Parts: sequence; structure tokens; C-alpha cells
Amino acid sequence: MCILARYHLLPSSLVLLILLVACTMGCIQSIACKPRIRRENIVVYEVSASIDQCPTIIEENSPIVLRYKTPYFRASAGVVMPPVPRNETWVVGWIQACTQMEFYNTYGDIGMSSWELPELREGRVKAISDSDGVSYPWYGNTTETVTLTGPTSKPSRLTVSMNDNFYPSVTWAVPISNSNTPMLTHITRDQSFITWLVAMNSVTKERIVLQTVQWRMRVDIAVDPDMPLGSRASLVGRPYQEQPHILNYQEPIPPNALGRPNANDAQVLMWRPRRGAPLVVIPPK
Repeated sequence: MCILARYHLLPSSLVLLILLVACTMGCIQSIACKPRIRRENIVVYEVSASIDQCPTIIEENSPIVLRYKTPYFRASAGVVMPPVPRNETWVVGWIQACTQMEFYNTYGDIGMSSWELPELREGRVKAISDSDGVSYPWYGNTTETVTLTGPTSKPSRLTVSMNDNFYPSVTWAVPISNSNTPMLTHITRDQSFITWLVAMNSVTKERIVLQTVQWRMRVDIAVDPDMPLGSRASLVGRPYQEQPHILNYQEPIPPNALGRPNANDAQVLMWRPRRGAPLVVIPPK
């Protein structure tokens, strides 16, 4: 006689308990039988992070703007992913966020322009996505990510890499003025980032942080607006950047590092005069 045929001989509470245990055991067995991707099954090797050992390059080719080009931050890693189960897709790649930004362009004793991230400046968020604006949450979708679609029968070996630098334009003249007279006297920039190597399930959005890198880029340029074009600006301070730090622990990823807006769309250009109220020159997108 089967067990179900005997249920009428048992108290109803005991029958319910038996059914609950049987169901639970079935669920546990089902989960155990299905392969899962876990951090301990992923191998990360040959992680590198560096900033090119060269100074920032200043360009004075335009009578309208000064441009400067910083050395590149570069990150790369090899990853061995375990077999991916059927109906699952995993992406391995780099996610980056800006955690601090000071970017001031001083115009003598008149005032300064400032690129700012208001939410970050005011402490409302801990970080802002530095995605390319399309591939959220990823920094990019070329060398920066690799996609694995299951089922795969054996481990997959892959490499992901990324690079980043600054190449902005700063007006010689006061940005809210109709004059073209050069007034720029100093550029100061100090920006910090966290870059994560992550494996993410495309459907469930489960994220496994594999590596965390912290890095910083600083620029300090003195300008003499009275000098002829081509000889106005000079790099001051340290000529080379501090090298990135590959952490031996994993920083959690703040929510704002994963979605819109990215730093480029969130930033606003302010004019902060020595006297008078600040003025928004370029609003956030």
C-alpha cells in the first residue's frame, strides 16, 4: 500500500508535516542537482591596473580653447568561468564609477568655472556610473565585456580590458563673457574612481564582484594669459600619476554605479564669480 493511502489513518497536522518535509526535500535535491555559478568556482588571474608613466600633454593649438590629454588608466584581467547552465547568460566585464570630482578653471580674480556632479558634491550618493552611456552598467561593450550563453560543457577562459583618460577643452576667455580675451590662469582637476571586475547573470542580475581597483587622476596647470598662444600653459605639481590600487578585498557596488545617469550626463558646468551668485552655464543632460 502506498504512503498516500495511509494518510487518512494519521492526524491531519502530521500529514501536513510529512507533505511539507517531502516537498522541501524535493526542492533541496532539485537545487543541488542544478549547477550554479559561484565565486569560489571562478578563477581570476593576471589582474593588472596601471596609469601610463608619462605627463599630461597640454595643447595650445586653438585661440578659443586650451586642451589637455592625461595619461591612460588601463586595467586587464584573465578569468576562467565554470560551465554555464542551460538558459543562463553571464557577462564578465568592467564596471566603473566616479566617487569624487573637483574640476576648477580659474580666471584671475574674476571667478572660476567648475564642472560638478551635484548629487556627489552634496553627499546624496556615494558614486555615479562612469558607463559609456549605452552599455549600462558596463564601462563599454567591446574589450570591456565578454558574454557567455549556456549551456557550455567546459570552463571558458577569457580576457577583459579597459582604458580611460581625460581630454577636455577649457575656454581661454571667461565662459559667460562675449569677449575672446584670454583670462584663464589655472586649471585644477582631481578625480577618483572605483573600477570593479564583475560577473553578472543577465536575467537574474545576480552580481559577483571578482576584483576591485581604486585610482585617481590629478591635473594642475598654470596659465599666463598674457603670453602668446603656444607658450601660455605649463604643467605644475607632480609630473606622473599615482599608480592604481588593486584591493585585497571587494568594495560593494553602490546602486548609482549601475544605472543612469552616467557621469557625463549628470555633470553641470557652473560659473562661480568672485562676487555674486553662481550661474549654471551648461545644465546636466
